[in-house]
Amino acid sequence: MRIAVTSQNFKTITGHAGKARRFLIYETDGGPDPVELERLDLPKDMSVHEYHGEDHPLFQLGLAALVTQGAGQGFVQRMSRHGITVHATSESDPLQAVSRVAAGVPLAAALPHDHDHGPELVQIQEP
Repeated sequence: MRIAVTSQNFKTITGHAGKARRFLIYETDGGPDPVELERLDLPKDMSVHEYHGEDHPLFQLGLAALVTQGAGQGFVQRMSRHGITVHATSESDPLQAVSRVAAGVPLAAALPHDHDHGPELVQIQEP
């Protein structure tokens, strides 16, 4: 299973998934040790918010899931059209979050959003 994580600093999980340009890409077989495959560092015009083509690099990776600290409904719907499930969480450790998603363990709920983006931004709640 391939899982992407939004990480503007390549160390922690960050939010604003639609505007994110840096992603950690992991491969996992459901075991405790996901393997980092690559790091995407995209130009500003290639954020999902800016780039509207269906050939976005994220869509070419065979991802099953994406972990972030927050995402808009449009982002979630666009990922879903490509078979990618979005998981929003307050967790900050990418490796731990990827391990939990791969094992089917719920992530900690996302924190409330603390500044206004208008009605578009939503927090995805895990079951």
